Amino acid sequence: MIAVVPIRRGTLPAGGAEAVADAGGRAVLAGEQVGHALDALAGIARDVVTVELGDYAAGRWALALAPLVEDEDVVLLPASPDGRDLAPRLAHLLHRPLHAGAIEVRGGRVSLSRWGGLVIEDVAISGSVVVTLQPGVRGVEHGDGTTSPTVAREHVVEASGGDDVDVIDVLPPDVATMDLTEAERILGGGAGLESAERFDPLSRQATALGGSMGATRVITDRGWVRHERQIGTTGVVVAPRLYLAFGISGAVQHTSGLGQPDHIVSVNTDASCPMMQLADVGIVADANAVLDELERLLAAVGGDDG
Repeated sequence: MIAVVPIRRGTLPAGGAEAVADAGGRAVLAGEQVGHALDALAGIARDVVTVELGDYAAGRWALALAPLVEDEDVVLLPASPDGRDLAPRLAHLLHRPLHAGAIEVRGGRVSLSRWGGLVIEDVAISGSVVVTLQPGVRGVEHGDGTTSPTVAREHVVEASGGDDVDVIDVLPPDVATMDLTEAERILGGGAGLESAERFDPLSRQATALGGSMGATRVITDRGWVRHERQIGTTGVVVAPRLYLAFGISGAVQHTSGLGQPDHIVSVNTDASCPMMQLADVGIVADANAVLDELERLLAAVGGDDG
């Protein structure tokens, strides 16, 4: 098994480190300024091939990468936007099936997340396959964090063809509607919020912070928020860098879907609830009152800008 991780401008994509860890530290890093992404894999990668391919073009990249991984039984990519774009092209060129949305690849089988995480489908692997791995599902053990990846080979490929379209512009994602699995900042709301109307300011504040709005299962069960916004074992598994939890007690079904955020801020009246114990910063207060105050501050800033 080997991981293929697409790199743009030297940045490791969401789920990139997990894919490398699942592949036992073997990886092909391909794209732009690949060397800059190596530090993020310290203690994870052990055998790396770097491939400089220039500006992103899925068809051209796939043509260059297919010969490098054709002898691997499992080619694993992160289910990041570029990974999802590149995987079917690689599968086509390698004449093998694609298993998309995996949460685990082990012992001749792949476990696939279906229906927004409500169903896990186990599929036996027969022959060689291409697999995309959901970000944030498994987490990453960095070891001692000091072992630098060993670069086995370096390539600079001047590939052409691939039936690529002309890219006119790349627009940033709309944080209000983007897939939660790709959000770097998330504001989550739980049972401590008193009504469905509370999720409107929560969503606005998330957007103002460049983040997305999420919720717990009790909220989606009430119909206050759509199911695709539910975080947890029966919702979506996320991997944000920052998670702000408003009125969330921190049941294990929810926290097990959080991945490993760099920072957690919890607002709750119960100073001893599990979410407060996980938090880097805990604010003992009514989440509804805090949302009201944040809304006033947001309005004031907006008024000053206008």
